[in-house]
Amino acid sequence: MTDSGARSSPTATRTPRAGRPRRAAPFGLRTRLVLAFLLVAAVSAGTTAALTYREARNAVLAGAQDTAVTSFREQAETLAPSLPVDPDTLRESLFAIAGKAKPHPWIVFAEYGSLRVSSGTSPTSSVVTPELRRITRSTPHGGFQRVVSNDIPYLTIGMPVVTRTGVSSSLPTGLLLFAVMRMTDEQNDVDAMLTAARNGALPGLAIALVPALIAARSVLRPVRALNRAARSMGSGRLDTRIQVRGSDELAELASTFNESAGELERSVDALQQAEARARRFASDVSHELRTPLAGMLAVTEVLDEDAAGLDPDTARAVRLISAETGKLAVLVEDLMEISRFDARAAELNTDEVDAAETVRKTLHHRHWNDRVRTELRDGIRIRLDPRRFDLVVANLVGNALRHGSEPVTVRLDRGTAENGEDVLITEVTDNGPGIRPEVLPHIFDRFYKADAARSRSSGSGLGLAITQENVRLHGGTVRAANGLRGGAVFTVELPLHTRPGSEETPR
Repeated sequence: MTDSGARSSPTATRTPRAGRPRRAAPFGLRTRLVLAFLLVAAVSAGTTAALTYREARNAVLAGAQDTAVTSFREQAETLAPSLPVDPDTLRESLFAIAGKAKPHPWIVFAEYGSLRVSSGTSPTSSVVTPELRRITRSTPHGGFQRVVSNDIPYLTIGMPVVTRTGVSSSLPTGLLLFAVMRMTDEQNDVDAMLTAARNGALPGLAIALVPALIAARSVLRPVRALNRAARSMGSGRLDTRIQVRGSDELAELASTFNESAGELERSVDALQQAEARARRFASDVSHELRTPLAGMLAVTEVLDEDAAGLDPDTARAVRLISAETGKLAVLVEDLMEISRFDARAAELNTDEVDAAETVRKTLHHRHWNDRVRTELRDGIRIRLDPRRFDLVVANLVGNALRHGSEPVTVRLDRGTAENGEDVLITEVTDNGPGIRPEVLPHIFDRFYKADAARSRSSGSGLGLAITQENVRLHGGTVRAANGLRGGAVFTVELPLHTRPGSEETPR
């Protein structure tokens, strides 16, 4: 439907400014590095402490256990062959064996069939498990177990009494000896080691926190420098560079960043120079064309007046030259206007006007009153540049008349923008086929042709682009869409209250 434009989105997303610092994340890289370091330290310390505790515990318990087993076996082998089965004599022998106990006192039990004899009353023989009795009966060398009864650790040793029949042979007598020794001291030593390991864990983690913070700082320093450099480049300082320290991966990253920044700076400089040359070229050409065009327009006006007296072919050629010269003049004026926007030289000459009356004047001066319907709300006062607002309305209405279908309607009303600001809403609709979806994103692009067949259209291809620039100059927005019942809808929103500093080059 139209032939020009720079893209405009009705629901543009606001992005944060490049220089605004972001709020630190609760679990940022620094926190994760410190936690990872502490986790490794905790796992290493815990593993080392667990292995050390296990070995120390086994050493403490095994030392006492080996001493007790060896001593009991020696006593049993020395005294057992002379042991009578008489209970009183047997008890005296058990006391003699218990008297030579190592490394702690024993309580010695003897079992012979149903006979049960003990050298003491506590602990009872209940701490001797059935499994130990079975092992003692079935093996000539007996066995031992560590058991806990009533939260008290014991070492129980079982030894069968045998009768030697030769140098290397013996016969079991059926008499079983059991020694029960408290291991409270060993357990206390083990508990003390466990307490020491547990109490030393927190100071160890606190000490590990210092190298963790140092390591995190050494890692985050170049990362922060990279972040600051990226923000600086985002704000337009393309000469930003990072100091390279060391030869590790972070130094390599800094070198890569510097190389990329240099390439980007050179590319942007080249693009800016090319853009500046293109702007100067368009501006210079436009200025140079104005004078000969003025002369050509004057000549074509004279020829138009005399065209009626010429032969038909000559008259058609004269009228064609006159029309094309007019198009060229419009194109040159539009190019000059665009060049002023590109050079940021466009200015606002604002005045407080009645919006509805301004729209009526625009339609009247272009003799569109009979072709355009209006729904204008009177009494809306707004401060704007009347000439530029006239161009906005004229471009949109002219675009609708050329590429849409009548009737064309102009609506004017107050409204509220998405940010809550009071705005003047100007809406231009037509009754044409509307805008194709693939064309909408490019509707405000310069020289964009929605239909390749209209390359010779009467428009310069810059009308909607100039419209968008004028609206932006006022701090407003313009968007294009399709109506629910067909046809194109162009909506302009201008703030009703003039923004500070908008009198001159607010762009």
